[in-house]
Amino acid sequence: MKILTSTAIALTLSAGAAFAAAHATPMVEAADQDVSGGIVTADKVMAGENGWLVVHRTDADMKPGPVVGYAPLRAGENTDVAAILQEDVVSGDMLMLMVHAEEGGTKTGVFEYTLGAKEDGPIKPNGELVMKVVTAE
Repeated sequence: MKILTSTAIALTLSAGAAFAAAHATPMVEAADQDVSGGIVTADKVMAGENGWLVVHRTDADMKPGPVVGYAPLRAGENTDVAAILQEDVVSGDMLMLMVHAEEGGTKTGVFEYTLGAKEDGPIKPNGELVMKVVTAE
């Protein structure tokens, strides 16, 4: 009976964690930062499912521009998420750190998005992008 009870508790906890991850409010927490090492970091990212933290160039218009980096996300809370920059970013450049889904593409685990495409595109709960704009120092 103890084994059955332990198994039931483990399954309940596992299901509870999966439910919490799937129902977490997506968000990105990050601050202005030094990117001279070729990396931009988000302190915390909440994702409802596996996906990507995508780094777009942006400006005062606050529209997502070209992708300059990305990092994988797990469903739930992700901390200290580091994206390697694939282009030079200089002090004063504005970067939009945005949550993208892992869906619509042809390969799981491969980032396939290009600006305006549907593959691995941005999530939009309630029609809003999940993102944070930071300035390179």
